[in-house]
Amino acid sequence: MKFLISFLILFPTSLVFADTESVLTQILPDDNILTLGNQIMITADVSNSQNTQQSFAYLTQIKNENHVVISLSWLSGSLSPRQSLSPAQSWTPTESGLYIIEIFVWESIDNPEALSPPLSMTVKVIDPNA
Repeated sequence: MKFLISFLILFPTSLVFADTESVLTQILPDDNILTLGNQIMITADVSNSQNTQQSFAYLTQIKNENHVVISLSWLSGSLSPRQSLSPAQSWTPTESGLYIIEIFVWESIDNPEALSPPLSMTVKVIDPNA
C-alpha cells in the first residue's frame, strides 16, 4: 500500500475516527448525529510511506440516503517521502436525513487510481426544531 489514510470528522462537540487497516468506523453513541445547519470538518491523515515523491488527489464525497451525490470536493498536491498531511473539507447539511461521507485518495483527478482504500461512514442529520 502506497498511502496510509485515517479519517476524522470534527463535529462541534465530538469526533469520529476510522482506521484504514480495517476500514471500520469507531463511533461513540450518538456521535454520528449531526444538527441541520451546523458546519462540520471532514479530515483525513494522509501519509506517504514511500521513499519517493507522490502526487495525489484527495476527494470528499457526500451522498444522500438515495445515494445521490450532493457534495463533491477535492484538492491535489504532492507529498515528499515520509511526509504526512491532514487536509480538511467542510460541509454544512441543509436537509435532515441519512448521509454517507466518503474519502478517496487517488493518483490525480485525471487518473483515479486509488492510492489507498476508500473510507466511508454514515451520519444522520436532524432538525432540532422539528
